[in-house]
Amino acid sequence: MAAAQLTTDALAEKHRSTLDQALDTIRTRAYWSPHPEHPKAYGENGSLDAAAGLAAYEALLNGRFELDQPGTDGWTGGEVSPYGPALGVEYPHADIDVLLPAMRAGMGAWRDAGAETRALVCLEILARISARTHEFAHAVMHTSGQAFMMALQAGGPHAQDRGLEAVAYAYAEQTRTPGSADWSKPQGKRDPLQLSKRFTPVARGIALMIGCNTFPTWNGYPGLFASLATGNPVLVKPHPRAVLPLALTVRVAREVLAEAGFDPNLVALAVERPGEGIAKTLAVRPEIRIIDYTGSTAFGDWLESNARQAQVYTEKAGVNTVVVDSTDDYKGMLSNLAFSLSLYSGQMCTTPQNLLIPREGITTDAGPRSYDEVVADLAAAVGGLLGDDARANALLGALVNPDVKARLEAAAGLGEVALASREVANPDFPDAVVRTPVIVKLDGSKPDAEAAYFSECFGPVSFAVSVDSTADALELLRRTVREKGAMTVGAYTTSADTERAIEEVCLEESAQLSLNLTGGVYVNQTAAFSDFHGSGGNPAANAALCDGAFVSNRFRVVEVRRQA
Repeated sequence: MAAAQLTTDALAEKHRSTLDQALDTIRTRAYWSPHPEHPKAYGENGSLDAAAGLAAYEALLNGRFELDQPGTDGWTGGEVSPYGPALGVEYPHADIDVLLPAMRAGMGAWRDAGAETRALVCLEILARISARTHEFAHAVMHTSGQAFMMALQAGGPHAQDRGLEAVAYAYAEQTRTPGSADWSKPQGKRDPLQLSKRFTPVARGIALMIGCNTFPTWNGYPGLFASLATGNPVLVKPHPRAVLPLALTVRVAREVLAEAGFDPNLVALAVERPGEGIAKTLAVRPEIRIIDYTGSTAFGDWLESNARQAQVYTEKAGVNTVVVDSTDDYKGMLSNLAFSLSLYSGQMCTTPQNLLIPREGITTDAGPRSYDEVVADLAAAVGGLLGDDARANALLGALVNPDVKARLEAAAGLGEVALASREVANPDFPDAVVRTPVIVKLDGSKPDAEAAYFSECFGPVSFAVSVDSTADALELLRRTVREKGAMTVGAYTTSADTERAIEEVCLEESAQLSLNLTGGVYVNQTAAFSDFHGSGGNPAANAALCDGAFVSNRFRVVEVRRQA
């Protein structure tokens, strides 16, 4: 291995204060981010501004993405932007029997470096990714279909925050046990029993991170950095439609590891050929000891049942619900819900799907509103928000794949359509598939309606479900979370008793709850260092981003005792 160009002292001088602030913030749960959200914040201190970021992205297209990792036996690719253009990028295809042993080779030195050095190296990786936020934004945009500003923020600083959060938790958990201890047990008149003890965090083995199509960096970074910071090599297996953002991540990680004097093969890329389906093959390899997965319930359940040699962390699907009981800011409620339903065409695991509204209506500061009036007013709010095509494109982005479009079109046949979806033209990308949300009215008392609202319909589809009362809404909420899971729950009420009842349901069923949001914070958004994404306590996910449980079982502590 070449001599380190990045010394531990240099890394500490550059990043230790950031790590300390992250450690403090996960305790206080206050707002903090070292990664700027505004596009104009980039362009100084070596970071790429908007023009340079676009040029860097375009230079990646229609060529081979070199990584110089072991076991390359060919090239593969085929990504097509949801906005239309083919990316034309070819990636190295790995012979897993060659790559996996090479990944294990650097584990000893990475373990011996210690928790602090590992954390600082991870922070350097994140800092270099942050400097290229504009480049990554285009890569995320053209693989996920997110609009550019969302791709820049969610795929850039927000994803980087989640990665840093995972590093902070990993460091805290590894340093909870001291590195050494002198142990002495009194024996009365005899000499005490004395031992010298050393405690070393030891990685489980190679971690497999299975990326998703919609949020490749935001959903990918927590597991990647939690595993790497706890000493595990990480094999990144991107979604075949969203390779580029994670390939860039792997390239940056390998460069930093090498410069810090570690084996770059501690992070590697596994891209599949069309139809190869290597995730199932990799998931049951004995070398794979940790798996992070975001995606469908079916494959998440398969991983949990079959990858028995690994610790499996899944974020699957759920049915997110909003209970509408009453409000003292009717206009604010409608505006907040309209934005939540529209953002990224509802292609977020946190987007509300079911709106449970009492049949007799609700009380508001604007007077009583019947069920029909609430639904009509919400439809008008969504229509007004997305009435201008330029604004609609900036909020909606593009549909990520044909399956979302098919679900959207089928939803209109499930009930009375309160708001029809419309096609939005994107002048910059004529081939982009952009659609506004559909809102469908369903009678919650009818069994045939339950088949629609009681399963996830991923995409810009929402069901306004009429229920007999708020009490019935809470029972339906409880059953939905318990049986189908939920990443988010929202509720609007002016009643203290109802608020407590909703909280009790969410506490008992382990669902994250947002109450009476009427301003600029939305139920489908969470802030790193403060909010938990998922709870790990209901069928939607078996892990939370991020808490101690998300990192603590990625390593074990091995004790060596010596006679003193």
